[in-house]
Formats: sequence, structure tokens, C-alpha cells
Amino acid sequence: MPRPPRASSDRTGPPPEAPPLPPDLRLAREEFLTAMRVEAGLARRTLQAYGRDLDRVLGWLAAGGLRRLGALTQEQALAYLRARREQGLAEATVAREWVSLRMLLRFAQAEGWIEQSPLALLPVPKREALLPSYLSPEEVDALLRAPQGASPKDQRDRALLEVLYATGARVSEALGLSTDALQPELRSLRLHGKGDKTRIVPLGEAAREALLAWLEGGRKRLLRGRPSSVIFLGRTLRPLSRGSAWRIVRERAAQAGIHKPISPHTLRHSFATHMIESGGDLRAVQEMLGHASIRTTEIYTHLDGEHVRSIHRLYHPRG
Repeated sequence: MPRPPRASSDRTGPPPEAPPLPPDLRLAREEFLTAMRVEAGLARRTLQAYGRDLDRVLGWLAAGGLRRLGALTQEQALAYLRARREQGLAEATVAREWVSLRMLLRFAQAEGWIEQSPLALLPVPKREALLPSYLSPEEVDALLRAPQGASPKDQRDRALLEVLYATGARVSEALGLSTDALQPELRSLRLHGKGDKTRIVPLGEAAREALLAWLEGGRKRLLRGRPSSVIFLGRTLRPLSRGSAWRIVRERAAQAGIHKPISPHTLRHSFATHMIESGGDLRAVQEMLGHASIRTTEIYTHLDGEHVRSIHRLYHPRG
């Protein structure tokens, strides 16, 4: 891509309506996302998130006069940063959009489209370290006991909740389970995660029993001999949707007397937190969660601070 004259950078706020991206910016966006999909193997939802971020950033810059990526200046990028903060957006959102732009520019530099990224020497905005919410072991027990009946719905809900907590699976991974993902004797599951990566995670006895009860009981009654490889089915024999899984978790939480905000991901956080609090190896937890980097898993070491302090108070001579 040639380097044209610099575009104007006198905008101080976001435009009312962002115009369509100029051809050069649109091409850069598409080439970047294609490379992230083909070469980096990023998951579809991750690519969609990058695409949305870049649409906002590049749309705002284009409305300010930018036509080519090589013409972007530090001043323009910082003006966008100020505008987003003035809108009162969460710092995590601002930081994520900034990182998306940095990655696009780094890609453009590697491809030889620009000589150097104007953001190379600028720091990434600091993100507030938000610790994920999780349930106590007592709350998890109450949640897992909520679907006690023998109906197909109760058996399915119990199996889904048990699998989410026992494996730390993402809800998309659990809902994507098929019968060929079941290991012999149901001692483990094969999960298909982000970036088309597959991992095998152990399945505890309680989860195994709940899953068997659903597979051999309610699921068979629903199917009535009809073939299906999908494990978690709805009444119409279609795979459960993410929205259905969210409703199941929230309804069962209310039934268990849990009134805090909760989602399927809360069970994933609870799994990781309880593993770390019980002395689980951080690397093993990373593998079971399917985290690409240990740094992502390290956040759970901050969650058990009160647990460690209580142990210290209880057992240390001067606690």
C-alpha cells in the first residue's frame, strides 16, 4: 500500500454516523481478519469481536478524513482514545479496541504496507483487573441438586450443570459435545475449544453418573429410536442454544436460592477457583481450561487470597 499525504486529525469526538470504510481501510481489515483465521486459527467469535472493534476504530478515523492506513498518525489515534473515554466507556473496552488497532498496524507493518506503526511507542491503556465471579462450594452443591426430578428436562439440566462444573468447559464446548466425544467408560470428555483445538478433560464420578442418567434415560426417551449424535438436546430434538443454556443456569440458580448474577461461565470460574484453592497445579488447570497462555489462568491465583489468609490465621502461631 502506498503512503499518501496525511489525513486531517482535527476531530475531537466521534461522528454521529460513521461512513462506509474507504477501500484501503476495508481491504486492510479484511486481510488482517483472514490472516488471523487462516494462520493464527482464531475462533469465529474472536474474529467477530476483532471485526467489531476495527469497524468502530476505523469508522471513526475515516470520518475524520483518514483514507489509507499508512497515513495514520499518533495524534489521530490518541484523539480516538480521548473520544472513547469522554463517552464514559469502560477502560477494558477502550483497551480492547486499542489492542485491536495495534494488532492491525503490526500486521500491516509485517506485510510491508506501512514502514512503522504509529502506535509502536504508545502504551496500551491500563485495564482494570476484574476478577471473575464464582460460586462457593456450598452454592455449587445447591445448584447441582436443584434438578432432582426424573423427567428428561431434569436429567438433561443436571447433566449439563455437572459437566460444566466438573470440566470447566465453556458453554459452547459443552453444547458442542457429540457422542463421538465420549471416551470409554465416560471417565473423560473430548472438548473442542477455541482455535479448533481439542483437549481431553477428566470427568468426575458425580458428573459421570448424571451424564449416564441423561444418555440412557431422558435422552433416549426423547429420541425414541431416532438417530442423533448431539448430547444436549431440547424438546424439539435440536441442539440446545446458548440462550437456552443461560436460562437453564439462571432458573436452576433461582430454584437453589442463589440470587447473585450467574451464567454458564460462572461454573467455569468456580471450577478453576476451587481447583486452585484445593492446591491444584496451575499448569494442570491451564490445560483443563484450554487457556493458550498461563497468564490467563493466573487470575485465579488472586481469587483465593482470602482462603490463604484464613488458613494462615487458623494455623500460624501468630496468625
